[in-house]
Order: sequence, then structure tokens, then C-alpha cells
Amino acid sequence: MDRAGRHLVLVGLMGSGKSSVARRVGQRLGWRVVDLDAVVEATAQCSIPELFSRRGEQAFRDLETDALTTALADVEPSVLATGGGVVVRDLNRDLLRGAHHAFVVWLDASPTALAARVAGTASTRPLLADDPLGTLSRLAEQRTALYAEVAHHRIDTDAVQLDDVVDAVVALVDRKDEP
Repeated sequence: MDRAGRHLVLVGLMGSGKSSVARRVGQRLGWRVVDLDAVVEATAQCSIPELFSRRGEQAFRDLETDALTTALADVEPSVLATGGGVVVRDLNRDLLRGAHHAFVVWLDASPTALAARVAGTASTRPLLADDPLGTLSRLAEQRTALYAEVAHHRIDTDAVQLDDVVDAVVALVDRKDEP
């Protein structure tokens, strides 16, 4: 991938490692890192759980779409860590598929692995409040085809160390840079 004006976009369910991988890949590539959830929180001037509680999921999704649109329009190369539900909105999938200057990598893991990773984070993840494994299983069922629809590449992160995922993502970007 010609790095000038390009973006690496990480998608996947909560707990798949998008934010952690984005930070490390950004450091390795020397690219800016944009965490869309952090952008939404800054714009809303409250946490995501507060935003869901006060204004509902629709308001969150609207701010998320705005953040994605802005990030993809930026000419500075960046690594984008999306929220797990970014793919539920048709417009967002259109943006991800239509962005010729973006390379989308799906970080995939089983609901069991994800539930173990996010254990104890229900206070910051509104969708996991009651039944994390059940919720993640339902979300995987609903979203797997949507992630596949937008992703250029899928990486199974179930039993893989963070550094190995980062190495794999950087290798994909480097391969895209080759003529």
C-alpha cells in the first residue's frame, strides 16, 4: 500500500485487540492512531456508557459515522481502531468498502476468547452488562458476515500473542507497499 494518504482500518468484535494492535502498529509504522471510540467520547464530552444511557445507541452510531468519515477523509496516513459495531450501519460499510485509500483488517476471535479478554469490563462496555459470552456469541452471529464484507484480510487472534498480531498486520501493510 502506498503509505501516503492511506489508512489501515481495524475491525472486529470488542476484545479482539483493535485498540492495542492499532497503538503498536501505529508506533511501528510511524502513523497517527485514531481510536474512533475515543473520538466519539471527546465529541460527546462523556463516556460511551454515559452516551448510551443519556442519548441512546442511535446518537452513538451517528457520532461514530461522523468520526469514521472524518478519519477516512484525512490525507495523513493513520491506523484506525473502530468500535465493534461500526459495521452494523450500511453507510459505514459503504465508506469502508469504497475507501480506495483504506486497507481493512478484521481481527477475529471466538466469543469464548473474547469473553475471557473482556471479563470485568462491563462498566465500560454497555452491551456486556448481563451475559458477556451470550452477548458476544449473538454479536458474532450478527456481525461476522458484515466484517467479512468490508475486510481485505482476516487475522484469527484467538490463540495469538499481541506482538504476533502486530507483526502480521505490519507485514500485510508492507506487502501492500510493494510495487
